[in-house]
Amino acid sequence: MAPPAKLTPLQESEARRLAEQAARANKVTRVYSEEEKALRKDRVARAKDAMSRSVGLKGAHVAPARAALKTFLQRLNEPNQPDDAHFDMLVEAPFKAPPKKKTNDRRY
Repeated sequence: MAPPAKLTPLQESEARRLAEQAARANKVTRVYSEEEKALRKDRVARAKDAMSRSVGLKGAHVAPARAALKTFLQRLNEPNQPDDAHFDMLVEAPFKAPPKKKTNDRRY
């Protein structure tokens, strides 16, 4: 039984390139309707507007809200997109301070 032949680095990179090329050739491109394109453009515009308006805001809630908007913009091509209510919450999050936590202190 002969040991498997090892590939040279050049052969490895060529095999990887050919595999990626074959994967791209088999990929099915999705066709978006005009309605979906309009919705996407509107969401991108609203998210970018919220990002630009929230630059100077302060508070503990601003940084996580901006990070959520950034990840939304980075993941536009992924199939799982938030619904309208969740997206509205994402856009408004930097501008709304979270409610203060109630404490059990019985001081008056």
